[in-house]
Amino acid sequence: MRTLIFRVTAPYLTALMLLFSLFVLLRGHNEPGGGFIGGLIASSAIAVYGMACGVEAVRRALHYHPIAYAGLGLIIATLAGFLPLFGRAQFMTGLWAFIDIAGGEVALSTTLLFDVGVFLVIVGAISSIALSLEERYSD
Repeated sequence: MRTLIFRVTAPYLTALMLLFSLFVLLRGHNEPGGGFIGGLIASSAIAVYGMACGVEAVRRALHYHPIAYAGLGLIIATLAGFLPLFGRAQFMTGLWAFIDIAGGEVALSTTLLFDVGVFLVIVGAISSIALSLEERYSD
């Protein structure tokens, strides 16, 4: 599976898949997509890179263990649920903030924060599973 063509094209394919996963993540609270689907696409990109370059290259690229990303995502998603309580709203109520940046209005919300948390949980969990399977079968 580690042909020369695959090893050369895999980093470009991985970068393209990660960029697409961010696109799906950011459009998810208005249209189909979101943290779960974006996380699956990003995990697939990490798995492709692992098949082409090896598990150690992926671990170096991630800098931290994938479960650490899952833990961070769980904290972010939980925080997104509790933030409305400080504004005397119910748990998991969507809050919006509109910020003017360079003449355009950017809408930030707790739903986006929740989606980012779900994205990190999925990327961390699925990548951890994929890397452990690749380690087991590459020996």
